[in-house]
Amino acid sequence: MKKECTVIDLFCGAGGLSLGFKNAGFKIIGGIDFDKDAIATHELNFKNSVNICGDIKEITDDKIKDLFPSGTDIIIGGPPCQGFSSANMWQNDEEKKEKNRLFFEYIRFVKVLKPKAFLIENVRQILTKDDSFAKKEILKIGEELGYNVSYNILVASDYGVPQNRIRAFFIGIKKEFGVHFNFDSLEKRKKVTVKEAISDLYDYEKTNKIGKIGSEYQKLMRKNSNDLVYNHEIRYPNEKVQERMKFVPQGGNWRDVPDKLWDTQRNNRHSSAYRRLKENDISITIDTGHMNYFHPLFNRVPTVRESARIQSFSDDFIFCGSKTSQFRQVGNAVPPLMVYSIAKEIKKILGEKNEL
Repeated sequence: MKKECTVIDLFCGAGGLSLGFKNAGFKIIGGIDFDKDAIATHELNFKNSVNICGDIKEITDDKIKDLFPSGTDIIIGGPPCQGFSSANMWQNDEEKKEKNRLFFEYIRFVKVLKPKAFLIENVRQILTKDDSFAKKEILKIGEELGYNVSYNILVASDYGVPQNRIRAFFIGIKKEFGVHFNFDSLEKRKKVTVKEAISDLYDYEKTNKIGKIGSEYQKLMRKNSNDLVYNHEIRYPNEKVQERMKFVPQGGNWRDVPDKLWDTQRNNRHSSAYRRLKENDISITIDTGHMNYFHPLFNRVPTVRESARIQSFSDDFIFCGSKTSQFRQVGNAVPPLMVYSIAKEIKKILGEKNEL
């Protein structure tokens, strides 16, 4: 019998990566982040794992071995890589230097624990910025540590996430397995619209009860929730904002608002300002809670739960902290359903090549 494959999530946030791997049958044994609310969320949803809130630089090599005495099969995470510069990697810029340090802290965990595989997630610009310096550095370091490293840009909507979210992934597989991760083998799903994602929550506006399941996606999101709805506090903005939103159709934005309703006349607002989501389309990228997009029907921003649905967090996943913190956790997360496709392929590679 194969033992349960274990995963540690560094810079874990609320746990979007963790949830994708958990749903693919992996055991999450650890999460590390500096945000106390995010760690509280991770600890609540991934019980029996080691959850550490603090500075990853203060966790010594010996402490890593003490925390995870049996090691781990996979390390996942989204370490900051934006500090890399092809001109001068250690230029006198404290913020960039700090981000560089954090990336190398991730690599230090890989060196100490020697997992069978690792995953790094980041914005897609990491592949091209500064003449692709960060990409080249990750590939070089992975090679030196004994991994075959593959990378690609993935679009969340290709994997059943009702959102146009684009991310870059690097996946390293120990050379002893004799393969590179093949992104072309990932299982794709049909596109899911905003309506298919959240329409069963519309009834809450008047009844405080969830509606009937209206799509396969809703069925998946509600699978383990017993039809309980958390993190769904409905609040409306001030009357002035609501009055402006009355003029914005689905798919429209601030340009649909009459000039007389603006306190100042500007033509340089971002296209996402006052954007109303379209029911029959995928969502724009969910952010950390700013008033950049509105509900397709109601003159308010989506709730934390509606945003979590659009990110593909199932309804039984509960977010801790203030509402502002919850929005930030959701917006910063990696869509679990996209990660699920990756995790399944990694499991195939490790399972086919090695007894776990």
